[in-house]
Amino acid sequence: MSTTMNFYGYNNRELLARKWENTSDYNQKVIIILHRGHEHSQRLDEIANYESFSAYKKYSYDYRGHGAEKGEPCYEFMDLVRDLDLFIKFVKEDAKVELKDIFIIANSVSGVVTSTWLHDYGLNIAGVALVAPAFKIKLYVPFAKQGLALALKVKPKLHIKSYVKSKVLTHDIKEQQKYNNDPLISPDIPASQLVTLLNTAERVVKDASMITVPTLVLSAEKDYVVSNAMQGDFYANLSSKYKKFVQLDNFYHGVLYETERDIALKEISDFMEQSFSLTEEINYLEKLIDIREVEKNKVAYGSLCILDKVRFAIQRFFINQFGHLSNGITIGKKYGFDSGVTLDYIYQNKANGTNFFGKFMDKTYLSAIGWRGIRQRKVNLENMLEYAIENLKQENVKVNILDIAGGPAKYLIQMAKKYEDVDILVRDYQAQNIEKGREYVKEYNLTNISYEQADAFDKKSYENMEFKPNIVVISGVFELFNENDTIQNAIDGVSAILQKGDTLIFTNQPYHPQLSEISNVLMNHQKQKWTMRLRSEYEINKLFENAGFEVQEMLIDNDGIFTVTRAKKV
Repeated sequence: MSTTMNFYGYNNRELLARKWENTSDYNQKVIIILHRGHEHSQRLDEIANYESFSAYKKYSYDYRGHGAEKGEPCYEFMDLVRDLDLFIKFVKEDAKVELKDIFIIANSVSGVVTSTWLHDYGLNIAGVALVAPAFKIKLYVPFAKQGLALALKVKPKLHIKSYVKSKVLTHDIKEQQKYNNDPLISPDIPASQLVTLLNTAERVVKDASMITVPTLVLSAEKDYVVSNAMQGDFYANLSSKYKKFVQLDNFYHGVLYETERDIALKEISDFMEQSFSLTEEINYLEKLIDIREVEKNKVAYGSLCILDKVRFAIQRFFINQFGHLSNGITIGKKYGFDSGVTLDYIYQNKANGTNFFGKFMDKTYLSAIGWRGIRQRKVNLENMLEYAIENLKQENVKVNILDIAGGPAKYLIQMAKKYEDVDILVRDYQAQNIEKGREYVKEYNLTNISYEQADAFDKKSYENMEFKPNIVVISGVFELFNENDTIQNAIDGVSAILQKGDTLIFTNQPYHPQLSEISNVLMNHQKQKWTMRLRSEYEINKLFENAGFEVQEMLIDNDGIFTVTRAKKV
């Protein structure tokens, strides 16, 4: 028997959680079992009670809009990933376990949710079993995804009915009847959830080399719902030393409800026991750095296909010949497209130009996927910073904020206006950014924020600081440097000035779909090709963990490009 309770998902959405207690001696381990799309946690009862799972506590929950949770469904796939992150935190607290004590079994759509969480959050659990993960759904209608994306522009909350019948999920007649007669099955799905799921799955499969957790992939041979080939691509790309791919002959998509489901459950049980038995943590840091380094070098020095050569040449021509008509492109050409001045313009998000064509160019420029991510990063950073400020104020602690390379830091000007009792120091290497910041101070007549010129990557610049911060922000700066030796100086400097319990907020760029385009079209503040090396969350978290920080929370945009992480000094 299971018991139900509630937990708070993303944006404080109350969701139904389910718990199955151990029925034999508790081994201090937890299994999280996630239902497939359209279904709900109550259908997992038989799986949770599988004999080999008796020593574990088991947890599950109903996705928003599923099962007993009859609220508004999820329109953005990444919200399901955010819900999972908060559910894992809930389970840790309820079961009083660590991440290393948790194993996840995820079926179909939940396999994509789990894979995305592993990729984007970079946290280490004991392992996962991905059961017929829905990385690519067989839509059968040509250009269905593109058609849905077009329809969503007219009707953003469009719903579509699933074509999947129980007879293509399982050979088991009783299970077919259970499915057909279950009033809690949700046959509809928001079209936007499907489209964003497929986009996210494509990103995660392509970049699965950043996943290091022990992973079992169970693939149904006769799967009429999702693509087996995409599951194989995902598996092949994994970096984990411990991984296993099993093709289940004659199985349909609903693997855990099939006639011979014991075969699948035994594979899961055996792999889970092996995962929990791994006592020595493997350090994948160098491997993941090497992968990103190769990726960067291909972008910087590798060959281009003829279509990309032509496309990038046209873009450079327009920027050189007509860029002066666009205010944003003009700023980028003058100061660098990675400069603080450029970022301030991106944040404003107001298209301006010398004529109609220039304004159109500016609007197109501002709508680039990377700039959209930058603006969301700013929102996430402000939310994270306000959370940290409010926490300290509740403890009656004086708040001192340092941004080690903030540029003009217009966002901190706004914070200084909102929190007059908070002292803020903004540092930056470029004199133009310091001057611009001081102009803001005069414009708004502020006395609680100041600017000074300093090199964030010079360890000596942190010595003998009169200003004693208890919140440090590192935003948008590490992304500009490829070598970890350089950013390590800043990490060590920040670690030296913070006390135990103090807060660090930092950003990262684990993914970007336009690396080659940026490198071949745009210039940085040094008037060189703007070539970036991505850092996985695993990598950036390790660098800070090694310097004495513990990750508390992470926020990410819907495209998975930029993250904002809150950590504490331990």
